Amino acid sequence: MKNEWSKSDIIQVADGVWGMKHVFVNFYMIKNQEDNTWVLVDAGLKWSASKIKSMAESLFGENARPTAIILTHGHFDHVGSVAELAEEWNVPVYAHFMEIPFLTGKSSYPPPDPSVGGGLMATLSFTYPRGPINIWNHINVLPSGGTIPGLQDWKYTHTPGHTPGHISVFRESDKVLIAGDAFVTTKAESLLSVLLQTKRISGPPKYLTTDWVAAKESVNTLANLQPKVAATGHGMPMRGAVLRDALLELNQHFDEIAIPEQGRYVEEAAVADTNGFIYIPRARPKNDNSIIIKAAALTAGLVCALFIKTHKKNKKIKEHKYLLDFEYNF
Repeated sequence: MKNEWSKSDIIQVADGVWGMKHVFVNFYMIKNQEDNTWVLVDAGLKWSASKIKSMAESLFGENARPTAIILTHGHFDHVGSVAELAEEWNVPVYAHFMEIPFLTGKSSYPPPDPSVGGGLMATLSFTYPRGPINIWNHINVLPSGGTIPGLQDWKYTHTPGHTPGHISVFRESDKVLIAGDAFVTTKAESLLSVLLQTKRISGPPKYLTTDWVAAKESVNTLANLQPKVAATGHGMPMRGAVLRDALLELNQHFDEIAIPEQGRYVEEAAVADTNGFIYIPRARPKNDNSIIIKAAALTAGLVCALFIKTHKKNKKIKEHKYLLDFEYNF
């Protein structure tokens, strides 16, 4: 299978756990140690399918397919290839029951919030798809009690805030956590931080998080698990004392570190039930120059992405400092 990737793109997260970044989002494969089957966690972007299949063949052999696909949540960058893969592989997809409306065509997510600031990923968020998708013929509700079909050694934990049905998955035996977007290990609002994989623990991506009270409690829940390895939807895995100290800092100072100073959902959360969202706060007043700002941001983002792509991988981040300064102060 031809694709622009190499085996070096595969990230060894832990024993029997591998990840890969495609553009700006990660997906993971977990081997079931009992019978050598495996599951896929999240499905990347709409054009991630070929990369996911190539990774699967490299790890598990030709024509490899999982026993199931587990979704941490239904945002566009985590479910982009799920319909194609579920259909081709003919495998079940599992998600939390509160996430089902966004995966069966019933409800869209609330509008992204560019006003949170922090970088070009946030500024451009008004362009991001907000669903829903419809995979009703493949989707299944995760069992109650935290069990995960196909993964006997793992449990899922409901970690809402970023979305109503967001989950994280955890292996108690060696304390390996796949946190989805409950928290991330890069500055998700910054295009350059995401592309350069600048490592730092942050709260959930601000521009798509619609309930900050729930998001704060979810980080507390995950911190209390005391993970030794954490892999997230955006950024590289973190381990050991570095992870412990950073996650403790995020948990203790969540309001200052994670919650934006302004934003549509900061003072008032969007509200969902099992049919989808039933209340969305009003948008903040638009700036008269918003169209010009958005156009400038889009242009700047494309220029920055092109700049990074044409530079060699071993260039140090400090060589891009002037671009980072521009983006953070945009």
